[in-house]
Order: sequence, then C-alpha cells, then structure tokens
Amino acid sequence: MGALPQSILFCCDHNAVRSPMAEGIMKKLYGFETYVQSVGVVNDLEIDGFAIAVCDEIDVALSRHRSRSFDELEENGEALSGFDLIVALSPASQRRALDLTRFYHLSVEYWPIMDPTGLGETREQKLNSYRQTRDQLMDRLRNKWGAAA
Repeated sequence: MGALPQSILFCCDHNAVRSPMAEGIMKKLYGFETYVQSVGVVNDLEIDGFAIAVCDEIDVALSRHRSRSFDELEENGEALSGFDLIVALSPASQRRALDLTRFYHLSVEYWPIMDPTGLGETREQKLNSYRQTRDQLMDRLRNKWGAAA
C-alpha cells in the first residue's frame, strides 16, 4: 500500500461521471487526510443522474457536484502544480494532464476505468453499468491506499 498523497486531482472527459465518483468515494474512504478535487477536459455536461444514484447507494452524495474543466480549476486559483498526484480516468484526460503538467514535478497516473455512459438499454442495465464503474473505482482506491473506513 502506498502512502496517501497530500492532494489528488481526478480527471476524466466531462467531470460528470468517473472523476466526480472518484472524488466522492475518495473523500468517503479517507476523509480529510487528503485534499481531493476533480475536473474534466471540458465542462459541457452536468453531473450524471445515474452516477448520483449509484453513489447514493454507498452514502456518497454527488448531487451538489458542479462540473468544471482543467481551465476553470486554474481560473479559480488552483494551480495544477499544487497537486501531488493527478489520476486520469480517460485517455483524453491523461493526454491533457500530461500536456499541462510537463514542466511540473508531479505524478500523473492513468487508471483505465470503464465509461458507463451509453451502456445498457433499461434503467436497471444502465444502473448496473454505473455500479461496475463505481466498484472499479472503489477497488482501485482500496488497492492503492488500503481499506480505510
């Protein structure tokens, strides 16, 4: 198990599904031991309702999450250089993170987490896809930093 970083930024394509789920689950598992934020390559979607629903099942509240992009993070005064670790959850966000941080001394990791959007026909099938993504994130976090909470 690795030591928890002091600060971590999760990123994906839209900051509407995977990265907010990762942020919420990280906060639930490790509390305030680590400063956690999330962003997307672009901010063109609101938080996904299925992501909210499956995280509610494990007492992770996402309904108040407001999506934002890498650019908005910086515009709001948070420099990428202030994070110890950036975890990219999509290939596009990995490329963007590596490009933006090429002059910084921080780690960028890629975790290939399933994108559940567009999977399943019925509501229950869709929820099951989102649960798989949630559970992949939970497993990855616990395997990386131990089984807290």
